[in-house]
Amino acid sequence: MTNSIISLKHIDYSYEDKTVLQDVNLELERGVFMGMVGPNGGGKTTLIKIMLGILKPDNGSVSLFGKPMDRFKDWTKIGFVSQKSNSFNKGFPATVREVVSMGLAAKVGYLKFFNKHHKEKVMHAIRQVGMEDYADASIGNLSGGQQQRVFIARALVNDPELLILDEPTVGVDYQNVRRFYDLLHQLNQNDQITLLLVTHDTGAMTEHATDIVCLNKELHFHGEPEKYTSLTEADLSRIYGHPVHVVKHDH
Repeated sequence: MTNSIISLKHIDYSYEDKTVLQDVNLELERGVFMGMVGPNGGGKTTLIKIMLGILKPDNGSVSLFGKPMDRFKDWTKIGFVSQKSNSFNKGFPATVREVVSMGLAAKVGYLKFFNKHHKEKVMHAIRQVGMEDYADASIGNLSGGQQQRVFIARALVNDPELLILDEPTVGVDYQNVRRFYDLLHQLNQNDQITLLLVTHDTGAMTEHATDIVCLNKELHFHGEPEKYTSLTEADLSRIYGHPVHVVKHDH
């Protein structure tokens, strides 16, 4: 079994005449909790879309679980949670249980009935994120942090080996953000799920992640949180392309 879940080699990508990614090389190893940081417009979401096969790079190669992208078929191995604040309809008439069940649709089929095993998988995923007391609650009545836990459960219901999250805490209050990161830490450490989290919260990343990647068109840093925190303000300003002042958080 290969230890590499995602392998990116010499990735280039442009939107029309604007270069977004340039010669990006990255290995995501099994079992890590990787935090991806960088400025807005630095190519983070574009790189995620390339990893998920949504976009095809102009140059370079992508391998998933040891297979070239065009030969990889088992997408249930990968769970994805996106920003929800700009797209989720809070009036959507569905319970937590129903929303999580949607995660099984690709495997079971939209027109098929769920059996006892499927229903147990749904409840297991809901318990994994600590939302069992809200299984029959309307998702529109939940807080932003609770809703994101439900979306994680929807991604977990297929037992993925890798969970990718693209800035999932946008619009979530500070207290729930702290609980959210604690949940991710638990999924990585206790459930052995490999995580890739795109975020601007570098403070939380240095506390929870095992690896940090800093992307601004090129890959400027890939290493342990301790090494990232040792970067000077001048280093970060060079990477981000504008002055950066480090703010220390009391955790």
